[in-house]
Amino acid sequence: MEHTNTPPNFIKTVIAEDLQSGKVKKVVTRFPPEPNGYLHIGHAKAIWINFELAKEFGGSTNLRFDDTNPAKEDVEYVKSIEEDVKWLGYEWTGKYFASDYFDTMYEKAELLIQKRLAYVDDQSADQIREMRGTLTEPGTNSPYRERSIEENLDLFRRMRAGEFGNGERVLRAKIDMASPNINLRDPVIYRIAHLEHHNTGDKWCIYPMYTFAHPLEDAIEHVTHSLCSIEFEDQRPFYDWVIRECEVEAEPHQYEFGRLNLAQTLTSKRKLKQLVDENIVDGWDDPRMPTISGLRRRGYTPEGIRSFVYETGISKSSGTIDLQTLDHFVREDLKLRVPRTMGVLRPLKVVITNYPEGQVEMLDAENNTENEEMGIRQIPFSREIYIEQDDFMENPPNKYFRLFPGNEVRLKHAYFIKCNDVIKDEEGNVTEIHCTYDVETKSGSGFTGRKVKGTIHWVEASQAVPAEFRLYEPLITAEEADAELTDENEETAEKTFLDYLNPKSLEVVHGFVEPGLKDSKGYDRYQFFRHGYFSADPKYTMPGDPVFNLVVSMKSSFKLPKA
Repeated sequence: MEHTNTPPNFIKTVIAEDLQSGKVKKVVTRFPPEPNGYLHIGHAKAIWINFELAKEFGGSTNLRFDDTNPAKEDVEYVKSIEEDVKWLGYEWTGKYFASDYFDTMYEKAELLIQKRLAYVDDQSADQIREMRGTLTEPGTNSPYRERSIEENLDLFRRMRAGEFGNGERVLRAKIDMASPNINLRDPVIYRIAHLEHHNTGDKWCIYPMYTFAHPLEDAIEHVTHSLCSIEFEDQRPFYDWVIRECEVEAEPHQYEFGRLNLAQTLTSKRKLKQLVDENIVDGWDDPRMPTISGLRRRGYTPEGIRSFVYETGISKSSGTIDLQTLDHFVREDLKLRVPRTMGVLRPLKVVITNYPEGQVEMLDAENNTENEEMGIRQIPFSREIYIEQDDFMENPPNKYFRLFPGNEVRLKHAYFIKCNDVIKDEEGNVTEIHCTYDVETKSGSGFTGRKVKGTIHWVEASQAVPAEFRLYEPLITAEEADAELTDENEETAEKTFLDYLNPKSLEVVHGFVEPGLKDSKGYDRYQFFRHGYFSADPKYTMPGDPVFNLVVSMKSSFKLPKA
């Protein structure tokens, strides 16, 4: 069941106090993605926090694109972000772009120059980095730090006019090269980039840095509570410096919350883009990807994701959560509203030798035993059916209660059958099983003459619909990759994230489903008895030719012993 409010958290407390004291009249938040890739599961938490907290206090939330880097941005990403936010269940109050404010940002940059708080630096990026210092040692002042106001204004305007090439000059804030916070050591606030911008075309050849643009955007939009993940905590002093020194009317405040990290899950846009560009995955919406579009295509629900985010809570700490936790909430969301049907993924033919040839009878089957309102359907039954290969063993171990020679099992919604004979090919592979059925044991008839320990699923052969099933495992094989392959230590690591890709992340099998699923459309979801929840793939499902993605599996009652 979904919650209507956020759980108790420190941001909620701050907002309530700000409203009560009169410091804030109306809550305004924003979700500010950079349009340089598709959103992933971590963004779902940021979306949820910003929209839910504002709604809880009668406020509003803007969707704002921080499009300050034309080298990596694209309209495709803008459209995908809008679709993802809507799919998660949210509507923004206003839609804005950082590029809408480029003129204002430029004016504020000139204001900083006039206040002797910004200067044009001719050093290269490598030189600036070398002189920045370390976490324990202060930086060194640039030789261009004391340029006059007139010279800085002249150079900055010539930068804007396009007189200089990429990387020849930058504009830096003039703060404190000895600051213990390395983010205050004269950060770059403008750089030259002769690139076409998706929103402003070729109007600009200089672009503000994200850390300079972001607080100004918040101020222009009168954002009251600027909510971001914890890695921006060290940037807050610079955020406050920009708000103070640029003399803006509104004074937003930044608050940081812990990130949502999933084990064995890549969330670096750069790495995800590499997977797409190198055709390792089937696009940004590949069902193995942690992108919201990938989760949607796989068959996850927005309600399940929102419930998952709610349970992870809002705090300052960032922890790593097991993938199975997300699966649990998706499974809980689906169980009462998805029909329970039968699909055979790896088929083995069964011939019921004492069933009349040519006869087909229709059997009643509940659509969902936990939700009677979903009613019943009718499924065909005849002399020939398909069962799972795993539901038969010629020489079974102890406590194997499925089909084997001489054993009797119940067919779900149908009859008891008993294995009498096994047909093999020349190589000794089982190709067919011959069984007999007991007509008195029909499901729903009230038969109580004897009991069997095993119930297996099946699909009637003559009307079975061929189907493709796509089974998924995590893209990353080892949890150690989470710690080893961070962007910070990637240059010194012996392996790259590609070395941890799971070769079994996708398995494609071909089997059969009930005839009622023949015309399944994209995103139609079902629970296949004992396998788990599946969703028709919107990209590859065609009329009469369904392709099903495994959404989440179900816990198996039996596991084959290890070899």
